[in-house]
Amino acid sequence: MKKNIVLSAVVVALLGSVSAISADDALSTMFKDGKASGQIREFSIARYTKWNEGTGSLVDADNISHALGGKLKFETADYKGLSFGTALYTTNRIGGESDTSTDKTKGPNNTVLNADADGYSILGEAYLKYTYGKTTFTAGRQKINNPLMGADDVRMIPNLYTSYNLTNTSLDGVKFNLNHTTEMANGTFSNAYGAGGSIIGATAGYTAVSSFRPGDFHNFGDYAVGEETAGITTLGVTYTGVKGLKIQLWDYISHDISNTIYGDVSYKMKTGSISPFVAAQFIKQSDAGKKLLKNAAFSTNGKLQGMYYGLKAGLSVSGFTTYLAYSSTSANSDSDLVNEGSATNAIVLMSGGYPIYTQGMVTRHMTFAGSKAMKFVLAYSFKKMGPDLKVVGYYIKTDLDKNNGYYNNTVKVIDSTTEKGFDIIYNTSFAKNLQLRLRGNYVTDWSDKTTGETRDWSEYRFIANYTF
Repeated sequence: MKKNIVLSAVVVALLGSVSAISADDALSTMFKDGKASGQIREFSIARYTKWNEGTGSLVDADNISHALGGKLKFETADYKGLSFGTALYTTNRIGGESDTSTDKTKGPNNTVLNADADGYSILGEAYLKYTYGKTTFTAGRQKINNPLMGADDVRMIPNLYTSYNLTNTSLDGVKFNLNHTTEMANGTFSNAYGAGGSIIGATAGYTAVSSFRPGDFHNFGDYAVGEETAGITTLGVTYTGVKGLKIQLWDYISHDISNTIYGDVSYKMKTGSISPFVAAQFIKQSDAGKKLLKNAAFSTNGKLQGMYYGLKAGLSVSGFTTYLAYSSTSANSDSDLVNEGSATNAIVLMSGGYPIYTQGMVTRHMTFAGSKAMKFVLAYSFKKMGPDLKVVGYYIKTDLDKNNGYYNNTVKVIDSTTEKGFDIIYNTSFAKNLQLRLRGNYVTDWSDKTTGETRDWSEYRFIANYTF
């Protein structure tokens, strides 16, 4: 906390000193005309879990937390294309269950806090931005959002990155993105994956080897596989030159770990009052360089050869939106699991992004090796009737393969995990820029590692976001 306050003060002082010593009125105006913005967020989460310990006994567990925080950001006006920005993020515990040493009794939910269920603050953004024509270069701590490298802002503090990002839009309908990321500061949601070292953490967007506590930036290799690397180099192209059509192709080179290619095509049309849409995506992964995923307990030699694809089709009509999605990931053979490890045909996504069509509010089993998932969504917007209110309901079923590495393959504990839930989003009319959100999910047969345990739960979240 003290470290981040000092860093914030240094950044503010440096920006102020540049303004003070400049003899150029335009440069001084750069700071005077800068923009302050931010968000105040309150997040309450309660999960009520029933554990089946594999011995016929059941254990109840309630994990509840309330947090208050948000972000405060300042970005200068640009001067001849140059600008600076900085943002402080914070989360603070304001209630919930008391501390506990085990997650099978009552205790706090640390997915809105740090690993110890305490609050923390972080200087999450401190960057320089330069724009020349249709090219923009941003360097420093920043928020990144692309398919496999994302903020994952579903709790209190998002994932943040130290990156060097170049974008260009010189061609009509085409955006090029070249990025190199050296560090990652995992957000509060990463605590959902415990101490790390499990296949579920690595395939859901987070570390494969250990728990890096939210609150600091880490070399990406150290964070992901326990050994320093040069980071991630990304090249992406997005095409939107035809109305309703969007095509994306990205290549992520995680140095000495993996090479991951992501593609996505979506098309939305309008036929009278009906707007049908279709989409398809794929992820192809291979190992790279020193194959450092071998440092993980679930990978023998760092080999990666996974293939994932997803399909989605739906329509919007009279305020209703509905879609059906399906996904499939390549499976491990018995020899793959024994000789190579469970990651071999899984999709390892350790840089924070999880664009999977069939993902749940909580379940991310879809990128285990051999998973096949189906998701149905029905939503209704009341906006045409007056209130800016949207209600969403969904159901997900994921069929699991015995060689996925998340449970004991010699005694298949479960065949599938299911999740259903709702999401109610209200942009209030009585307070401008205030959004209220109520979410719930109900999960059955979530398998827990290799111990033979399963768990069911119901979880509720209330989120209030005030943006300024």
